[in-house]
Amino acid sequence: MGAFLEERLPVNVRMGSSFSEQYEVEITTTASGVEYRKLTHPHPVRSGNINFTMLRDDLATQVLGLYHRAYGTYAGFRVKCVDDFSTYQDRGVPTAFDYTLTLVSAGVYQLVKGYGTGGTPLGIGLPYRNLYKPVAGTTVVGVNSVAPTLGWSVNTTTGLVTFDANKTRAITAISKAVQAVVTCAGHTFVAGESVHFSGVVGMTEINGLRGKVLSTLAGSITVDINSSGFSNYTSGGTANTRPQAGEVVSGGCYFDLPCRFNSKIESSSLSADIRDLGSLEILELVRP
Repeated sequence: MGAFLEERLPVNVRMGSSFSEQYEVEITTTASGVEYRKLTHPHPVRSGNINFTMLRDDLATQVLGLYHRAYGTYAGFRVKCVDDFSTYQDRGVPTAFDYTLTLVSAGVYQLVKGYGTGGTPLGIGLPYRNLYKPVAGTTVVGVNSVAPTLGWSVNTTTGLVTFDANKTRAITAISKAVQAVVTCAGHTFVAGESVHFSGVVGMTEINGLRGKVLSTLAGSITVDINSSGFSNYTSGGTANTRPQAGEVVSGGCYFDLPCRFNSKIESSSLSADIRDLGSLEILELVRP
């Protein structure tokens, strides 16, 4: 871990640039030819050779400027990879249910993206990339089958999703309706949050479900759970906002990769005003 510039390498990379992915594997070969292989970590690491042909002044301000601000190979920066910048099918619009997030601590989760689908994985599971640099305003989060728009936040410099402090309230009634009305006096829930139900007697079908809060009144909330076919409510129950035990927290986003320069920078003059920057190496930082 080290210095990092929260700015993106210019994306006007010319054709001919190339990227590759590799895994850190330690391989030891015995005298008899037997290989012993150790996977250092489960994350792909991207490297690349990129090229720019730009006007002299543009090159100086955009690429050379970043190179100097980073002190060459010292500091990291953001890179948008044009073939892999979204959690949904590499370039699609992210959804709240793209990948299960990694639990870091109570209420805190790491954005991730998995790789290698389409076949049977090893017993250790599929490889994944921690997403430390989500693009601002693009992260969406899901809890089970619900995508709350409030009650959580994302740090765009670490990729950590943090849920707000838990709101909990005792339930005293639940209606049977296409959109259930839940009576919970003194609540502080707001539309856009989601709530998990447990401990309900009678209408037990709602236990373990999570619903998005559609609207609120002083003593009740309306959620997007169709309770019309459930049993009658009898008593008890609790509503909680934070993810509960057994619930799956997922998410998606557009993202940049944290990288650093991995070579010196050289430019050649094509004319008085045009400069060519050839084969500038960059390397992904697994832990920026």
